[in-house]
Amino acid sequence: MSKKQHTSKTESPSKAAQRQRGARRPNRKGWWIGLAVGVVVLIGAAILLLRPKSALPSEISATQAYEKYQQGAFFLDVRTQEEWNQGHIAKSTLIPLDSLQGLLSEVPRDQDIVVVCRSGVRSKEGAAILREAGFTRVTCMTGGLQAWVAAGYPLTN
Repeated sequence: MSKKQHTSKTESPSKAAQRQRGARRPNRKGWWIGLAVGVVVLIGAAILLLRPKSALPSEISATQAYEKYQQGAFFLDVRTQEEWNQGHIAKSTLIPLDSLQGLLSEVPRDQDIVVVCRSGVRSKEGAAILREAGFTRVTCMTGGLQAWVAAGYPLTN
């Protein structure tokens, strides 16, 4: 008797074929799951490898900011004109926080940017505005110019 003929009287040949095919399905499901996991892993690896290598931490200390200053980073002061007139970091650029959204074209996209203010609160907001606009090389200085001066770094008028 051949295998095709060896079916129980209650099971038709088509049922036997379905049962045999069903036995292979778990392997196919496992293959698709493996493929899906592999795709997710590849996408994750691509994101890690292709992310901007020059991305900065969201905040840096006054000492780290001074190092960036010495390396030629763009310093963006988001205080008011009156605060700026009382003293600012030499070679920094003033764009008050309330004007920043409209003056994004004045901020370079090809340099590290350190956003500063008096105490560090407005600079966080300024950095967030820049990041939302697509800037990736942005950080702000924790403690603002108060921390800068406390660390012994100079201001100019």
